[in-house]
Amino acid sequence: MFLEPISNPQKYISHHLHHLQIDLSSFKIVQSEIVSSHFWILNVDSIIFSFILGCIFISIFYIVAKKITTGVPNKLQACVEIIFDFISSNIKGMFQSDNILIAPLSLTIFIWVFLMNLMDLIPIDFLPLFFETLFQLPAMRIVPSADVNITLSMSLAVFVLILFYSIKIKGYIGFFKELTLQPFNHPVFFIFNFLLEFISLLSKPISLGLRLFGNMYSGEMIFILIASLLPWWSQCFLNVPWAIFHVLIIFLQAFIFMVLTIVYLSIASQSH
Repeated sequence: MFLEPISNPQKYISHHLHHLQIDLSSFKIVQSEIVSSHFWILNVDSIIFSFILGCIFISIFYIVAKKITTGVPNKLQACVEIIFDFISSNIKGMFQSDNILIAPLSLTIFIWVFLMNLMDLIPIDFLPLFFETLFQLPAMRIVPSADVNITLSMSLAVFVLILFYSIKIKGYIGFFKELTLQPFNHPVFFIFNFLLEFISLLSKPISLGLRLFGNMYSGEMIFILIASLLPWWSQCFLNVPWAIFHVLIIFLQAFIFMVLTIVYLSIASQSH
């Protein structure tokens, strides 16, 4: 954190809410601190950190898998086994069909989202100041799950799987009947049923992505407000309790995203 008092909190907050963006129409870094959001703007920082965290996740689990022992496991292997058992118990309780994708998908979602959320515990000025000093980058946001583009991208991937398994298991006719014959099984209500079920179907990826984004964005915002409005010597009195409480939010949001994915795919995999 800065040791000097922040003279312009509004500018400080705006700077920390600005992504490292590239305009694909000109391949130039967007310098303005006003968040640009048109179609050809790419939030490079969110993509880079998502990729790095994904590589960390894959590397750790690959190393554990290569060095796994059947005797007394080391601490890292024991931690991975606990995560496997935790996810496996949730899948067995919620997913009744036989699907080889659901277990690795649930594991990937839980660990990847958890690592993204965990970045929120890094001091907000540490990495942005590092990249600005070393690489002269105008802005840097390090919490990918606080970017609505990342969370909606993941939820849309889940939505594609929902449609895929709904059509694969029920067929096109069965899927169409599901949209038109529920909740009122009468020809008069076909249009009404379709509107209700279509809105319900579309709300799944939107609510899935926006829930994660809203919680992580608000958590990040509180850290920024504490840093911008309080003197540095008093920030620990609010930062530390909020960070401790935020650990629960970090875990809970990753768990909720995984559980809802399992539930949605379980519903899509029911043949009736």
